[in-house]
Amino acid sequence: MISRDSLPATRRWVVKIGSALLTRDGLGLTRGMLMPWVEQIAARRAAGHDVVLVSSGAVAEGMVRMGWRQRPKALHELQAAAAIGQMGLVRAYEACFETFGLHTAQVLLTRDDLAHRARYLNARGTLRTLLGLGVIPVINENDTVATEELRFGDNDTLAALVANLIEADLLILLTDQDGLFDRDPRRDPAARLIGATRVDDPQLDLVAGGSVTAHGTGGMVTKVRAARLAARSGAATVIAPGRGAGVLTRIGTGEAVGTLLVPAQCPQAARKQWLAGHLQVRGRLTLDPGAVRALREKGTSLLAVGVKAVHGTFDRGEVVACVDEEGREVARGLVNYDVTETLRIRGEPTSRHEEILGHSDAEELIHRDNLVVL
Repeated sequence: MISRDSLPATRRWVVKIGSALLTRDGLGLTRGMLMPWVEQIAARRAAGHDVVLVSSGAVAEGMVRMGWRQRPKALHELQAAAAIGQMGLVRAYEACFETFGLHTAQVLLTRDDLAHRARYLNARGTLRTLLGLGVIPVINENDTVATEELRFGDNDTLAALVANLIEADLLILLTDQDGLFDRDPRRDPAARLIGATRVDDPQLDLVAGGSVTAHGTGGMVTKVRAARLAARSGAATVIAPGRGAGVLTRIGTGEAVGTLLVPAQCPQAARKQWLAGHLQVRGRLTLDPGAVRALREKGTSLLAVGVKAVHGTFDRGEVVACVDEEGREVARGLVNYDVTETLRIRGEPTSRHEEILGHSDAEELIHRDNLVVL
């Protein structure tokens, strides 16, 4: 089970910073507001952590640029403000990270990108590649094209879904509060900070009062909900005071900062439950004995060369079951090729994928990170 002492050893972080922490409560972006965060993220990168940044602030910056004093209510006006402000947000991050010799990449997502399996794999592959290159992904909701049905509604939820996407170890939600309290500290001075608890603690439903800032959406309700979403794939969550000095550095050294919400299950079990229980199986792959041993004993990815037969109809990114020659299920996962392509490359080495298909989307038929051995 994840604890404070184990946080320094975590590898992959998703850090969400709200607009109030970046824009002086809506008064526009400044290098002075961004630089402390960039400096801490650069230090975490140097310490061996992969960091994905989920950043609010585009709407607030767009409002400032347009001279608007009231946050728009109409969706098209919010989308326009986001489009205008996103330019300034990305430019500011790029300039700050360049100071530390780091490259950044802008990634805009909608809920549909993470619900559609093929796009899920595309987004996941892009983010993993960026992290492997040492680039800091800066993620925001794609407000300019999202509709009411597709909107995440808050970047806490977006950050949690990104944590699921990249199998993050830790989600950090920065807020203007010291963490999660057992009572509302604004009304009760005797309220006590909850240092650590499990995400399924019933107390959380009672103490997470909803609050909304003028230039951002959300509150403790969305943060608890986000922590529970992140826990589906085994990530712990820290709800931390964004105005505290060096908060990311302190979290990275195991200091008791904010509220730590840990998954009810160990990361491997949580990931297995999420993949095996929440996604519908679309097809079945029969594996040879060597492939079965490799999955069970070595935890490898599934290569097409180990597939003897293909059953069902499935698209790239959908879930398929992997069975042995007796039909017993040994694993399931997200497949990198559709059924037609899989039929053509089954039993063939990876080196022949491009020759047979005319392209090679992935070396593995199912990557080990998207495969659960049962």
